[in-house]
Amino acid sequence: MSYITRNHKQKIVYWGNPQQDGWGGYSFDDPVEIMGRWEDKQKMFLSSDGKEIISMAEVYLGQDVDLMGYLYLGELSEISSSEEGDPTSVSQAFPIRAFSKIPNLKGTLFERKAVLSDVGMD
Repeated sequence: MSYITRNHKQKIVYWGNPQQDGWGGYSFDDPVEIMGRWEDKQKMFLSSDGKEIISMAEVYLGQDVDLMGYLYLGELSEISSSEEGDPTSVSQAFPIRAFSKIPNLKGTLFERKAVLSDVGMD
């Protein structure tokens, strides 16, 4: 275990590969459980489309995630079968509005951070 991921002790549910569904929403791959470190944090950031938004949380992860995918702090077993296909129906699941991947000095390990916010989702 690397020094970057050793503190990833929280279970997080991730819905990735968002695809526009033609009706103004998205469809997602089946949710998976990953490990990370979730910090409830409110701070100003720029979204991928250049808008200033207030974050709800920053999540440190050991893998890349997709913009507009969703993250939920908890276990997959907490998600009902009817909610699995639609993270927007899961209370406390939030969209990934920014993602950064920063290498260590050797370029062998990466710190990955997803910034979550449902502000401005209209």
